[in-house]
Amino acid sequence: MKKITAIVLCAVLALCLFGCGEKTQEKQKEALEQGKIYFADIDIAGYGIITVRLDQQAAPKTVENFVNLANDGFYTGLTFHRIIENFMMQGGASENPPDSIVGEFRSNGHENPLEHTRGAISMARTSEPNSASSQFFIVHQDSPHLDGDYACFGYVTEGMEVVDAICQTVVPSGGNGAIAEKDQPVINSITIRTQ
Repeated sequence: MKKITAIVLCAVLALCLFGCGEKTQEKQKEALEQGKIYFADIDIAGYGIITVRLDQQAAPKTVENFVNLANDGFYTGLTFHRIIENFMMQGGASENPPDSIVGEFRSNGHENPLEHTRGAISMARTSEPNSASSQFFIVHQDSPHLDGDYACFGYVTEGMEVVDAICQTVVPSGGNGAIAEKDQPVINSITIRTQ
């Protein structure tokens, strides 16, 4: 009898947790549609939290993609694999990247007014304008040469000291800022909040 009661309680708890997760995602989807402000808390192991305010007016599909991936836990355990001091830190690499999205930037026909100033978050991509999927970068120092050619979708509001610490202490081991796997800062989680 005790085993049956325990099994029933576990099943009820699992259903409750699953339902709560669905409700949270539904609320965040409604918030996106209503134009509420999104914040992402990027927790990096051994460094701290970087809080980013996302701008869905400038880059709605980019923000929706990032929010969905974060909510699905996609970024958990991934790393910042490319870091160049006084330029940027790039993360979100995966062996199974999600589908690519439309590049929301001026040279691709989208009027995105956001600039790549210190603390900007933007989507990494190949030379193909619509090739961004999950990889993003945070700008360490102003990089105006990226304006109009990459989809900036928000700015750091707290935790630039974390960006500084990573960019100033993690030393590339290869060309173009590549970081040795053992030295790559790990993303514990990305948590999405609305205001």
